[in-house]
Amino acid sequence: MFNEPETTSEESKNYFTAVFDAARALDPQSRPMTGAFEKNSQPELCKCYQLCDFICLNRYYGWYIKGGPELVDAREAFLIEMNKWKDKNLNIPFVFTEFGTDTMAAEHKLPSIMWSQEYQNEYLDMNFEIFDQYDFVQGELVWNFADFQTTEGIMRVNGNKKGIFNRVRQPKSAAFVLKKRWESLD
Repeated sequence: MFNEPETTSEESKNYFTAVFDAARALDPQSRPMTGAFEKNSQPELCKCYQLCDFICLNRYYGWYIKGGPELVDAREAFLIEMNKWKDKNLNIPFVFTEFGTDTMAAEHKLPSIMWSQEYQNEYLDMNFEIFDQYDFVQGELVWNFADFQTTEGIMRVNGNKKGIFNRVRQPKSAAFVLKKRWESLD
């Protein structure tokens, strides 16, 4: 029903309650409804998660939040948030609908640094380790399948590089990290 709106005000709660109510009234199949929450929609602040049949989180701990040398701190911050969600005992599934890190396809660095393939792999492993600690996490969707062009700016080097494949659809090493994870899941 939404992707990364402001959900911490009474105005957002009133607005999205009306949207969800209207959608439910128009849906004769009573399909599950959700929205994707961004980092400001923390469990103690968000006023809209109760509207959802399952919760989608877009999270970038280790990239936009405490990236690079702070990856250990990103892990701890992520765990703090997840424990707050766990304490709510919502008894509904959570799906991570976005997580990822920009990576230059030819960049290798040891020790790893942001933009290197090694960092992307460490970032993914950190996220997987956290997802696996919580039974209510029922899905994960890495952002993004392949690198793609965006507008010019100082935040992106010739586009969004969070892809698991580069612009010509050749795999980065993260593709093999994901393959190994998916093959290991029951």
